[in-house]
Amino acid sequence: MSAPSPTIFDEIIAGRIPCHRVYEDDHVLAFLDVGPLSPGHTLLIPKERKAHLHALSDESAAALGRALPRLCRAVMKATGASAYNVLQNNGASAHQAVMHVHFHIIPKLGEQGLGIRWTAGKLDAAAAERMATAITAALARTDAHGE
Repeated sequence: MSAPSPTIFDEIIAGRIPCHRVYEDDHVLAFLDVGPLSPGHTLLIPKERKAHLHALSDESAAALGRALPRLCRAVMKATGASAYNVLQNNGASAHQAVMHVHFHIIPKLGEQGLGIRWTAGKLDAAAAERMATAITAALARTDAHGE
């Protein structure tokens, strides 16, 4: 899978566009969102350039997984929020605006934060069994790098 085109996040990682960094290590960078939904709205990105979560290396995915809970705790402590959303979109039709993997940590502060309308459907048992079987089979055929 080829790397996606450079994005604004590449410029931020390289230091050519300034940001309000809150965390950085060899694999990830976290900074305040310039268009926050609430105070403390933070983005966590891998330094590896991939557009979609499923395309990331295990190393980058693990680094995100280590950093995300720590950042959530820090955002809650810094903002006084007792609730927050973690949002991650993959693909333009899933509302991804920057084609570089990124997680939003969005504190819920009164009316500020992410508003979601979730219209849940019903899970049909037969369809669920077919889907579970298909996903299990796909997992058996997929190596750690999505190939």
